[in-house]
Amino acid sequence: MRLGIVCSRFNEDITGRMKKAALATAAKLGARVASIVEVPGAFDTPYAVQLMLRKKGVDAVAVIGAVVKGETDHDVLITTVAAERLAVLSLKFGKPVALGIIGPNATERQAQARAEEYAERAVRTALALGKMNV
Repeated sequence: MRLGIVCSRFNEDITGRMKKAALATAAKLGARVASIVEVPGAFDTPYAVQLMLRKKGVDAVAVIGAVVKGETDHDVLITTVAAERLAVLSLKFGKPVALGIIGPNATERQAQARAEEYAERAVRTALALGKMNV
């Protein structure tokens, strides 16, 4: 299985840990990481995923990031739009795109606590879906 990973850099103290956990999980499961791309923020992940899905060398993509609650509902907008666009890309290209973006409404503390878990689940989900023969 050839895995792509798209990682948001925003909240890098969290997403840096997520990236390490995603790579460790992929290695533990025997997946080859064919491509890893970092983008400025979670909102930017669909563009990178689209470029990755066009490649023949990528079978599935895990998307990781952290959107922390601020004073407005901006976090809800970012995560909602990103999730919707990622789902559309998965269906358009017929390849799995697993969502490992923490948020919306996650506090800094919650995001810190969930970092490795969300990254690991995104990789496991992408690989499980990539192996489906239906």
